[in-house]
Amino acid sequence: MTQLTDSPRARNRPCLSTALTLAASGVPVLPLRAGKVPFGNCRACANNACGGRPNMKTAGPCHCPGVCHGWAAATIDPDVIDSGPWRHAWGQAAAVAYHPGGAGLTVVDLDNAEAVAWARTTLPTTRTVPTTRGEHWIYRGAMRSVNAVRPGVDLKSTMAYARWLGPGTGTLANLPEAVHALAVKEPATARPMPCAVSVPAGGGGGVCRHRTPAYLERGITMAEARISEARSAIHATVYRTFLAVLATHGRCGCLTDTHVSRLFTAAQAKGETARHCTDAWTNARTALGM
Repeated sequence: MTQLTDSPRARNRPCLSTALTLAASGVPVLPLRAGKVPFGNCRACANNACGGRPNMKTAGPCHCPGVCHGWAAATIDPDVIDSGPWRHAWGQAAAVAYHPGGAGLTVVDLDNAEAVAWARTTLPTTRTVPTTRGEHWIYRGAMRSVNAVRPGVDLKSTMAYARWLGPGTGTLANLPEAVHALAVKEPATARPMPCAVSVPAGGGGGVCRHRTPAYLERGITMAEARISEARSAIHATVYRTFLAVLATHGRCGCLTDTHVSRLFTAAQAKGETARHCTDAWTNARTALGM
């Protein structure tokens, strides 16, 4: 994150100016309404009618040009940020938010003085930003977001947004193991094993038309790598990867629960939940008429 400067494209609107400056430094942004909440879904996307785009619940092929999908709408593209639908939203915005995980960051949100005191005696020093009631401690590195990991402490990174309150002070430190450990509330059950997923794997019992197991193995390995290497738009990447695998292998009966579990494991390692994986898989099958 860099010190803010005015942008000539902002036309004297402070929120838009801030957003463009953050985006130029690689931080995905979105506008917030009063009350620190994102803009609601537009009519075309209400009740998931759009098919799911990488929004707050599922993944899918929505191409809505607006800013109606919460954290998943965050972008660094100045042409999107200063476009018609977004320009209208900035005119009503009360604040700027950013997607920490999309910028490779994790925010430890300390909501009160007790939480701040705990952090100062427990966590490595890093960049800090004052908030209304406490502080944001920002680390370099992304992880899954978890609320209420301890009293007054939330973790905001992937699939979450944080309000931009200024560049803060101090030097960014690497994400420590102590913060990772906060997300593990119940180690035995923290992440459901994908092998327990009961989703249809393929078209049912046929002989693989590709004739060689090596072709399928290479495809699954490439799909795992595509998901694992994604640095942003995780929902969209998972959905499109599932779609590609099903389009190639879904109708010949060669996919097994083991293959599906491998894909789910890769997605969950990037912060997806078992539910998100199942929804993305179901949406991909529906899109292909399976």
